[in-house]
Amino acid sequence: MVSNESLGGRDEPVPGEMVQHGTGVNSKRAFPTNNYPANLDPFVLFERFYIDPDKGFPMHPHKGFEIVSYMIEGGMEHEDSLGVSHTAYENEAMRITTGSGIQHSEFPADGAACNGLQLWVNLPRDEKEADPDYVDATQADLPTAEYDGATVTTVVGDGSPLDLYTDMEYLDVRVADEWTWTVEDGWSGFLFGVDGEGTVDGDAFEKGDVLPVTEARDVDLASDDGFRAVAVSGEPHDEPIRQRGPYVL
Repeated sequence: MVSNESLGGRDEPVPGEMVQHGTGVNSKRAFPTNNYPANLDPFVLFERFYIDPDKGFPMHPHKGFEIVSYMIEGGMEHEDSLGVSHTAYENEAMRITTGSGIQHSEFPADGAACNGLQLWVNLPRDEKEADPDYVDATQADLPTAEYDGATVTTVVGDGSPLDLYTDMEYLDVRVADEWTWTVEDGWSGFLFGVDGEGTVDGDAFEKGDVLPVTEARDVDLASDDGFRAVAVSGEPHDEPIRQRGPYVL
């Protein structure tokens, strides 16, 4: 795993990178990329996926980590080896614990393209063989709070029905003026631009940019015209992250 020190020692925004999956699905990946060639313990990878109507992910296996999918536009049909069949639409989320092994498929719903965000969270070493599990959440299930300068929806964290083996928080933030994101002591995480543009600690920040955060700190977001970002942080496991395709060993 690449350390922040080897990447220059300072957290600053970097652009995400377009990648194409073997099934023809395109994604804007936040990390790991050429711009940020590291995982962010406890997080394995994060990307925004774009699935055209004739593309998708046929049934395929996963194990050793947890997946949080959060829809931005359109709907995505999910089926898995647990017998679950569910379609998630805009501002709805799914959490999959792959654990000892699960198979699932993902395709756009209703004959229309879709896009959303997918996060892989490492399972701690002693939970790698956990029973596979699935939970979903509608927009109404996810608590939303209004602050001076921002509207914040909790995808994972206090009040959300989605919980993981890793202590973490996942916030969907719509900044209308100014808002401060606080990363807890001992945690790490990242900020990812979803739509619009603004500044992060005074640096320009726009759709597809990522700010890795490798230590506790306050991050100041501001925008004159409004922008949307997700702020994700969690407690590191301090264990190696070994990704082998669809598996995290």
